[in-house]
Amino acid sequence: MQYDCRRRPPNPCALILKTVNEHRTERWLLPDGVNELMPEDAWRVEKLRRLIMDSCYCWGYELVMPPLIEYLDSLLTGTGETLDLQTFKFIDQHNGRMLGIRADMTPQVARIDAHTLYREQPNRLFYTGSVLRARTDGAGSSRTPVQFGAEIFGHSGPESDVEIIQLMLNNVLLAGLDAGDLLLDVGHVGVYRGLISNAKLNASDEEQLFQALLRGSSPDVDALLNGTDAGRAIKEQISGLSLLSGESVEVLSRARALLSEAGDAVSAALDNLQAVIDAVQVTFPQLQVHVDLAELRGYRYHTGMLFALYDSSGAELTRGGRYDAIGEAFGRARPATGFSGDLVQLAHASSKYSKADPQAASGVWVDSEQTQALQQEIISLRQQGVRVVCKLNGSSMQAEQSLCDRQLVMQDGKWVIAPLL
Repeated sequence: MQYDCRRRPPNPCALILKTVNEHRTERWLLPDGVNELMPEDAWRVEKLRRLIMDSCYCWGYELVMPPLIEYLDSLLTGTGETLDLQTFKFIDQHNGRMLGIRADMTPQVARIDAHTLYREQPNRLFYTGSVLRARTDGAGSSRTPVQFGAEIFGHSGPESDVEIIQLMLNNVLLAGLDAGDLLLDVGHVGVYRGLISNAKLNASDEEQLFQALLRGSSPDVDALLNGTDAGRAIKEQISGLSLLSGESVEVLSRARALLSEAGDAVSAALDNLQAVIDAVQVTFPQLQVHVDLAELRGYRYHTGMLFALYDSSGAELTRGGRYDAIGEAFGRARPATGFSGDLVQLAHASSKYSKADPQAASGVWVDSEQTQALQQEIISLRQQGVRVVCKLNGSSMQAEQSLCDRQLVMQDGKWVIAPLL
């Protein structure tokens, strides 16, 4: 094909300008995974946040508010190391050091325990606030969750694991969910750590085995084990982990039979798991408890029990576990256990099961010329917690549109609250 010199090549500046103009017509769009809440949802989330804060206070937990940004090497410690790809990074204009916007508040709370609230006794801390993530965790997940959570630092016994799970369940039930509709999925990394120690695998084989277990690929697990020098018994024990998943009583019974000769570390992990489950079910007898000993998410930083809470649709509401080494990067390794979740997701989960009608109209409408006496009456009502909405001059908005079910009217020389006409 012969080139036509009369044809002018595309103007790159014109193409850029066209793209910019196209985006200008969609300025109202938010980035993928970035959400905002309209009044009804926003109030639902805020009411739930207040309930959870009051609950944590009554349990003896102290509120902390970590900063939105920190130096990157602080944010990416402990559990934060797995969040490297999730963290937005930029340079501090004051000193040239790298900063990050928090994608998870757990490392921040660990830093607070290690330094700011340095104590020998246990610290019970809780928090709530927005976090920012560079990418979504999956289809429909938010990059701007409102995180809430609680941690216990300085206690290594099963009692603190029990307490943190009970607090987690109590907070979730404040959203209006029923304990019988929830599933608590638990595991214990001590079982796998004990078996791997017994197998004496080299670093390469251990990593490949770990990845195969994460994928849930039993054929790959068996093939990898057969290629090692591990004994027959330990191979059968590790291979059998993928089958140890299901209802807690039945799975723990099978686990004790399969792992009876696996050593003291494995036995202690199963005892710890059993003790925590028994104690939690005393308080929440209707709760469904599922055990999965091949669950290794968070294996890099978890040191003991790990757990996640799901609703009846299978949506994850909260997760947590024990991570005793999290404070080591801050120079103070203390036993630690905790949980966290997304307030917005929890509020939406509760709305799926709620039979309640939309927010009812509640408030006092003022459709009168403002006088000093009327202003004093409005101030007094608001101080008593009454919602008062005043009509704006030139506005056509009516009481019903402002969610008001009463009005302030003059009767016998006094301002009184009366039903809407």
